[in-house]
Amino acid sequence: MSKLRLFVVRHGETAWSRERRFAGSRDVALEPEGLRQCEAVARALASQVVAAVYASPLERARASAEVIAKPHRLPVEIDPAFGEMAFGEWEGLTREEVAARFPAAYEEWRHAPHLVRIAGGETLAQVAERARGAVQALAATHTGETIVLVTHAIVTRLIVLDALGLGPERLWTVDATPAGITEIEYEPGWATVHRMNTLAHLEAAAP
Repeated sequence: MSKLRLFVVRHGETAWSRERRFAGSRDVALEPEGLRQCEAVARALASQVVAAVYASPLERARASAEVIAKPHRLPVEIDPAFGEMAFGEWEGLTREEVAARFPAAYEEWRHAPHLVRIAGGETLAQVAERARGAVQALAATHTGETIVLVTHAIVTRLIVLDALGLGPERLWTVDATPAGITEIEYEPGWATVHRMNTLAHLEAAAP
């Protein structure tokens, strides 16, 4: 069997994700609610035979991955290629603040995100390229295995779009909620998206 089964999980909630701030390459800690969400992900994936757990080096993803890896008694393997898109001068700002300070660029981000160039940041094409290369490396390393990747909203969207054969210009046609689970199966020359941003595990865990 030459398939890779990949569960892509967005990290749990942070204060910045709740406030809709651009976190990008900044290190932002998980909120207690984010930890609870990751515990729900861990329960949802506990029955899977997981060979490895990978994460972005940013704390919110790394801490989420540690919770999810625990039932499998696996270490978290860090891969910088799965770090979030760097948003340069937008980092730390809310959507409203960016819209007020950089109205033309923010409008472009909403309607043609693949064209946006942010001072000090990355382009969507750059992020898509590094994420695609890293997924291809995982497929080569983990043939016939199931692995979990904990990453970020933009990276998750780009991985899904690539699996569907769509480009970064379609960024907003898919969603990536904190602690949402996406499942993709890769085989040579083909990818199948089995589930995308599922949240049933979070609803089941709600008080």
